[in-house]
Amino acid sequence: MSSPQSSQAGHGPDHDHDHDHDDPRALRAEALEAILIERGLVDPARIDDVLDYFENQLGPLHGARLVARAWTDPEFRDELLRDGTTAMESMGLGGPQVDHLVVVENADAVHNVVVCTLCSCYPWGLLGLPPAWYKSFAYRARIVREPRAVLAEMGCAVPDDVEIRVWDSSAEVRYLVLPQRPADTDHLGADELAAVVTRDHMIGVMR
Repeated sequence: MSSPQSSQAGHGPDHDHDHDHDDPRALRAEALEAILIERGLVDPARIDDVLDYFENQLGPLHGARLVARAWTDPEFRDELLRDGTTAMESMGLGGPQVDHLVVVENADAVHNVVVCTLCSCYPWGLLGLPPAWYKSFAYRARIVREPRAVLAEMGCAVPDDVEIRVWDSSAEVRYLVLPQRPADTDHLGADELAAVVTRDHMIGVMR
């Protein structure tokens, strides 16, 4: 398993697809899509169906179910932290880009955040499509150098006495953050708890 990068201080057309217009790869993909549609080689409705599958059917509800199960089942939580892939598969979950899943847990003294510094490796099968900001060069470069500042800009203020661990995903390993269970939720069941878990919690840009 890769070691995290830690920091104690200082250290974001007619399809409404979520393209990152600052990313040359996204622009090329958009241009290719337009050409394929114009030549009748691709059905725009089919593209929308695929995107809907990733954004709404595949995740992030699956990841939220995983988190809620960990919050309500201590034995499952231990298994999830020990072997994320096996625990995930025991719930019938999986899918694209999650062949090897490592789950890292937030605690009072530790906050975890995930990035892919080389490209945009991301557990699609649990979280759906990655947001544009996750793929942006600014996030990929700055979250490693100054995670506390970047998180604060994203509305996630991490106290100075809390260690920040930055986990760099790769083609071999995908990371998912297990956030702390919110206070005063002992009366909620797994389905209700899953409803309060967001994609941003599981990336680590929300506490």
